[in-house]
Amino acid sequence: MSRRKSREQAFALLFEKSFNDLPVMELAEGAQDAREIIVEPFALALATGAEDKLSEIDARIDACSHKWSRDRISRVALAVMRLAIYEMLYDDDTPVSVAINEAVELAKRYGGDEDSSFVNGILGTISRESV
Repeated sequence: MSRRKSREQAFALLFEKSFNDLPVMELAEGAQDAREIIVEPFALALATGAEDKLSEIDARIDACSHKWSRDRISRVALAVMRLAIYEMLYDDDTPVSVAINEAVELAKRYGGDEDSSFVNGILGTISRESV
């Protein structure tokens, strides 16, 4: 499976987590049991990594989204940003530009009309602050 598809799986796990707050491992097991979906190791590593750093990641989102509380951000955009920020800050194997590009593409595919530009703006701000 490509890294793009694995990111899509990781995004789906984080998106599902936003509805029921179960551990990512439990969500992955549920996907396998209920839908016979095999979660790729890279996807699981991304989703569990983001889950482990969730409070730090959310703090970064809060700091950059001045006029938006986290409750006003769509669940799609939030899951996409959590995944991308994890890759940007904690995964040395993924270039920042790739993490941002993949996030914007996921937001375009699954989000509303405004999500991709919002995601791009927040991630751009975080990338400039992290340099």
